[in-house]
Amino acid sequence: MTKTLIVTGKTVEEAVKQGLGQWKVPENRVKVQVLEQAAKGLFGLFGSKDAKVQLELIPDAVEEAIRFLQDVFQTMGVKADIERVEDKDGILLNLTGEELGILIGRRGQTLDSLQYLVNIVANRYSDKHLRMILDAEHFRERRKKTLEDLAGRLAGRVIRTRKDVVLEPMSPADRKIIHSQLQDHPTVRTYSKGDEPNRRVVISLR
Repeated sequence: MTKTLIVTGKTVEEAVKQGLGQWKVPENRVKVQVLEQAAKGLFGLFGSKDAKVQLELIPDAVEEAIRFLQDVFQTMGVKADIERVEDKDGILLNLTGEELGILIGRRGQTLDSLQYLVNIVANRYSDKHLRMILDAEHFRERRKKTLEDLAGRLAGRVIRTRKDVVLEPMSPADRKIIHSQLQDHPTVRTYSKGDEPNRRVVISLR
């Protein structure tokens, strides 16, 4: 929903500054339309007229993504705080709270689905591609460690038994962790087979 504000001032610049102050946003977050120019009255005193401008707020992509999440949480009846962290890998939204299990889901499936939707929402409001990462109390870091340990154990089994190991269906992100962990292994190799959502990693001898 478009957010607009009409303000007046002695000059156009003053009116714009006043509007920015009300919204507490920088000038690059608004579109300015001049409705009326300031005019001096008779002898510079009588009938003078202030400038009038309309400001239209340009949505912030990350704020819109956060607002989307807050609406989802409210609908689900879940209380969670959202921490925003930006780094070279993208924009991380980390969730904290007491009922995060329902937001993470089985093996992170709900979290992945929410992350997918968050990326759609954010990029709808951005003129450049944004990479949004959704996490819940460092679940992704723990999941990555679990999968890396699993990859090592299963590689050992393949070496001992000389038989391929086929893992359960995984998300693309989880499969990538397995592949990355074993890509430089001297004895085993990995590949994926099957179609989504039942695509699986296979670990076999080189």
